[in-house]
Amino acid sequence: MSIRSLIACCLFLLPQPLASAQEAPPEMLSPVAATDAGARSEAVAQRAKLLEESLISNVPFRSVGPTVMSGRIVDVDVNPRDPTRMYVAYASGGLWKSTNNGMSFESVFDHQPSMTIGDIAVDWTSGTVWVGTGENNSSRSSYAGTGVYVSQDGGAAWEHKGLDATHRIGRILLHPDDSATVWVAALGPLYSSSDARGVFKSRDGGSTWTKTLYVSENAGAIDLILHPENSDILYASIWHRERRAWNFVESGEASGIYRSTDGGDSWSRLKAEGFPSGAGVGRIGLAISGQNPEILYALLDNQDRREPEEDEEEPALTRDALRGMTSAAFLELEDEAIAAYLDDNGFGDEYAADVIRKMVEDEEIEPVHLVWYVEDANRELFDTPVKGAEVYRSENGGALWQKTHEEHLDAVYNSYGYYFGEIRIDPADHDRVYILGVPLLRSGDAGKTWESIGQANVHADHQAMWINPRRSGHLVNGNDGGINISYDDGETWFKANTPAVGQFYAIAVDDARPYNVYGGLQDNGVWYGPHSYSHSLGWHASGEYPYDRLLGGDGMQVAIDTRTNDIVYTGSQFGAYVRIDNRTGRRTFIRPRHTLGERPLRFNWQTPIHLSLHNQDILYLGSNKVHRSFNRGDDWETLSGDLTQGGRRGDVPFGTLTSIDESPLRFGLVYVGSDDGLIHVSRDGGYTWNRIVDGLPSDWWVSRVEASAHEPGRVYAALNGYRWDNFDALVFRSDDYGATWDAIGTDLPGEPVNVVLEDPRSEDVLYVGTDRGLYVSLDGGASFMAAGASLPNAPVHDLKIQERRRHLLVGTHGRSIFQADVRHIQDLTPDVRAESVHVFNLDPVMHSSAWGRRSVSWRDAYVPETTIVYYASDAAAALVHILGEDGLELRVIEDEAERGLNYVAYDMSVDEAAADAYNQGLEESADEMEAASDGVHYLIPGTYTVQVRLRGAQASTPLEVSTR
Repeated sequence: MSIRSLIACCLFLLPQPLASAQEAPPEMLSPVAATDAGARSEAVAQRAKLLEESLISNVPFRSVGPTVMSGRIVDVDVNPRDPTRMYVAYASGGLWKSTNNGMSFESVFDHQPSMTIGDIAVDWTSGTVWVGTGENNSSRSSYAGTGVYVSQDGGAAWEHKGLDATHRIGRILLHPDDSATVWVAALGPLYSSSDARGVFKSRDGGSTWTKTLYVSENAGAIDLILHPENSDILYASIWHRERRAWNFVESGEASGIYRSTDGGDSWSRLKAEGFPSGAGVGRIGLAISGQNPEILYALLDNQDRREPEEDEEEPALTRDALRGMTSAAFLELEDEAIAAYLDDNGFGDEYAADVIRKMVEDEEIEPVHLVWYVEDANRELFDTPVKGAEVYRSENGGALWQKTHEEHLDAVYNSYGYYFGEIRIDPADHDRVYILGVPLLRSGDAGKTWESIGQANVHADHQAMWINPRRSGHLVNGNDGGINISYDDGETWFKANTPAVGQFYAIAVDDARPYNVYGGLQDNGVWYGPHSYSHSLGWHASGEYPYDRLLGGDGMQVAIDTRTNDIVYTGSQFGAYVRIDNRTGRRTFIRPRHTLGERPLRFNWQTPIHLSLHNQDILYLGSNKVHRSFNRGDDWETLSGDLTQGGRRGDVPFGTLTSIDESPLRFGLVYVGSDDGLIHVSRDGGYTWNRIVDGLPSDWWVSRVEASAHEPGRVYAALNGYRWDNFDALVFRSDDYGATWDAIGTDLPGEPVNVVLEDPRSEDVLYVGTDRGLYVSLDGGASFMAAGASLPNAPVHDLKIQERRRHLLVGTHGRSIFQADVRHIQDLTPDVRAESVHVFNLDPVMHSSAWGRRSVSWRDAYVPETTIVYYASDAAAALVHILGEDGLELRVIEDEAERGLNYVAYDMSVDEAAADAYNQGLEESADEMEAASDGVHYLIPGTYTVQVRLRGAQASTPLEVSTR
């Protein structure tokens, strides 16, 4: 794969034409107010309440992976005295601990108010672990944190230590000799201005904090380093950045390096002779030598534009020239210049120079249309000539700097250096330096020359690295594809990807038997695999991982033609969709495009698609318009004009459609939502469209529109304020095709909503996924309860129901995919909830002679299991009785019932005395309950009764043990 192709698979911000760093930025005012820290704290309390009062908190959710592709790492901390012990922090997957060199990991941060992490710091002597929440990268799915947390026991218990308003932590430093002294570099909110930025210091272990360095409401501290011999000397890097949904200013005058000589109590900006200053200074990573602390390195994202190379030949015709060129001037050009432009920009044979000349002569097009035709987000990324990554070195504590390399470090950052910024020095050799970008580069000559050490088995987009201070060449690298470990300085690597930490944008299911789960992941493509997946390393022996990859890049939405389950529609960022025939492996590119003379279509990062349930040859796709194909994407018709507010000037595509849904009850009843707050409906197959936003808040990102499966006029909408730093939970329902809307879920905690899903069996059951978890309503949205105490507090991006199996699939952005059997939620009707106790029907259990038998020597005996599910109106002690056909009591299980659904695991065993009594009552020819080889008596084929008794009330259901 070429470096250009590799980068295209890993990019996170794919801009339209960037304004230069010296130009005034676009209008950045927010029409939606940011949420303050107090309201976010209230949301944490409300979530806890909804979980405590939930009737469904015991519903088990099972991880169905995948694991092998992993997810974005933000930090690693390894015990220098025992490198088999490490902590790994994931961007939105929490904190994981390994005690066996990464062979396995244990999650230790699942149920904190925020699972997104910016940095960690570990005192390996005491076992104290600090976590700064809120990712320090500034990408689309870099979630805000809730401050700083500390564990005194290696992650078993956690205590919140404030700094709630900082949103994102760049770095945490621990004083080497004073455990009470802690420094925090706070980057601050991403989408709003705030004074909760800069460097904070605590002298009492985090009980109180003092902000000792503050530059501006848009410039925060991204990195912080400590002098290894003098803890009074610290260096901090300040980064000016402002982001909106349509624009990202990633550099500014306020960016720079600061120094403290009094333990971080006061700071002064380094004059830093030789180090760039001005509007083009972006993110800065810092490193200090352990050998000679006067030696510093800085990795700069330089957003200044490159000067043209002296020997670089300018094309005779450029896009910049065409933008302002008149038709008369164009017609004076030589055919060779026109042909070269057309060839360089991939116009194709149908647009030869003479054809274009004739179109201009006939006034069918203007010269600027030749620019519009080739503009798209991917192209503009690479055509933005910023200087990008630069490495500087100081040998006198930061007073004087010199760039270490003469040539540009091409394809390390490109225009999205905000996503990187880490630099490391070998503790044993200050001339051996590593920089982390799209590739992982190493220099052995103090940065003069560089080479890639991202060998086979290493993902791109590098975010963290630890270097063993006692063994040069022992590296632990964290990237967008998980953890890699090397012992030979990057010549060979192995992956340590056992946690299920995939960052899914969207998921889907097919109707195969058994059915498969599909999903698109951040920077890890599109994968699919069996819903029955259970994590195991056994695939190392077979060489066949249960999941298969369909595409690379950033994986997006997926739709499957369930008539055969072989045709899959999926793609990557900004509408690059394909149709895949899994029988033949053939892939057909199917994205609609504008014609010459039209403005380019605007595609959202996660371009929405929808496959009609009425005829699965019909596919819908949204740009800023709605497109429909009647032949599986081979040909497209545009059904609408621009259904957004028209876009906004900036370097991120905006004014795009974000959600499409067609009513499963009526063909041609189609709803679409946009990133700038509009919802439209067509009731006649796309021929006319009506705006239906009266009564809804303005300018909110429409994260989902969902047409009801029960009422033709019913539709749901979820609005998301993440890109305004607003965390309100906004969900609405209309019963008149969007003419009027009612707010539902008003008791949801303040967490941005990503998805609302109506249950296909029960119109009263709704599912809502937010940036912190899953919620369920049993009354049509009047009230909600938190689902799944077994679910981590990871962002839920998508939800799907596999109707035949009655399974809910939960696509998280950080913890892969979870699965739950929701039949008991669907059946938890008002009548059932009115009972004191209710036992749900049990599936038949297939009897096996293997019960209680060791199949392989020294393996544990095989023990069967079924789950008895019952509802209790109150918490109380319950008794679960297993009864024979004649009422003989075979087994009694004690259970502490909680209010709501309760799940009791039953291993099909029978008390020995009860088995004897059962056998005595049998007729001579009947089968007896004999002890298995493990000494346990198990039920034999037959029909039994499960009876639950609670506070004088009882309920029962049959249990059939069958032979087939």
